Amino acid sequence: MANYLTLTVIFNGSNLNYGESTANITSLKKLSFKGKSYSYISRQALRYDIVRIMNEEFGIALTPVGSDGKVVQFEANTTIEKYPEIDLFGYMKTSGEGSRGRIRKAIVRLSDAISLEPWNSDIDYGNNMGLSARREGLDNMIFQTEIHKSFYTYTITIDLDKVGIDTNDDITLNSNERKKRVCLLLDAIKVLYRDIKGRREELSPVFVIGGVYNTGNPFFYNKVSLEFGTNSTKIKTEPINEILERNYNDQEVKENTYIGHLNGTFDNLEDINLEKNKITSIESFFNALKNALDEVYK
Repeated sequence: MANYLTLTVIFNGSNLNYGESTANITSLKKLSFKGKSYSYISRQALRYDIVRIMNEEFGIALTPVGSDGKVVQFEANTTIEKYPEIDLFGYMKTSGEGSRGRIRKAIVRLSDAISLEPWNSDIDYGNNMGLSARREGLDNMIFQTEIHKSFYTYTITIDLDKVGIDTNDDITLNSNERKKRVCLLLDAIKVLYRDIKGRREELSPVFVIGGVYNTGNPFFYNKVSLEFGTNSTKIKTEPINEILERNYNDQEVKENTYIGHLNGTFDNLEDINLEKNKITSIESFFNALKNALDEVYK
């Protein structure tokens, strides 16, 4: 039976990923949906920060890179045994390999993190008056920056059976190391943050739903949305409850699903049709997933 871990995260942040600037205006990365604009963080940016946290906070080595003369890529002699980064997120090595280039597909799949509230053309106006005023004859420079504060959501799915196994190099790590790497990834998601334009933005979950399943379907991807009242923020529970009732391989999704949440953030979690002991704190949610890994890597 296959084993997958999938979870969908909501976090709160501001101005998280910029695209190409036009004149003196710095633009957020945005996409359109149902006639409205939503800012987002690309999956590549999320991957970068997850790997950075795994390196800076938990001490994993970054995989050395080189070039085949055209593009930057991981060094040909690097293996998943030494570098968890390419174990989890894959690689393509063509340098010196000719037509025998080796590819490892990512076994950790990330979506973009898309805002759950539309961008309303908010723009910050700035200048460098503080510096230019220090010396006579210097011009003041005006700049504008698109800004957006919102809840964001993304989904991550892991093929647990392929962690620590690379047929390209005939490598199979022991079960303890394979579980350790998945737990390390979960810890990075739990404390994720991002440095951008002089700010440190916290991307750790305020709500997270998911579990370990025997199908790779990212059940709650694109199913999480919010409703805003005058003094309340609610999660739309109808699509979540419908997903929880679905069956796959003779199991209901709810059997293996947990929810973690930050107290005081959302006002209607009691409307989600899940056992109360499965709606817990963020810390307990990640502990439940780590415990579920014991059965996978026994």
